[in-house]
Amino acid sequence: MKPYDERLTVPRTWWLLAALGVALFGVALAPLGAVPVLCGLAVGGAVAGVALSAYGSARIRVVADSLIAGQARIPLTALGEARALDADEARAWRSHRADARAHMLLRAYIPTAVRVEVVDPDDPTPYLYLSTRRPDRLTAALVASRPDVA
Repeated sequence: MKPYDERLTVPRTWWLLAALGVALFGVALAPLGAVPVLCGLAVGGAVAGVALSAYGSARIRVVADSLIAGQARIPLTALGEARALDADEARAWRSHRADARAHMLLRAYIPTAVRVEVVDPDDPTPYLYLSTRRPDRLTAALVASRPDVA
């Protein structure tokens, strides 16, 4: 079994927009002098960097006996069918077809996803919705890692 590991990093354009926002913040501080501009750039850059890094730090991993999606760790034995979703299907499952009980690791900047059914009768979660850039690879990793298949 080949493990699966994906980090849901924010797009590069978000970094560019954050840099532009920090630069505009520096321009707004320009009438106050060079020291406030430099302090504003340093603080603004640090805040933007931490915020983007934290939001883009979510990971999806398939390890020996579990699926780890963000903070959730689910045994593979509790999972049913995994289905790759294209952009249109993913949009439907994160909007009008969504179940409030579902666990969703959602990143709006990733158009595709995987929907994994939860078959554990003691778990009220009907399915997992996982945003992923590589839905086919994640689905294949889940199928290959299932105890009844391996």
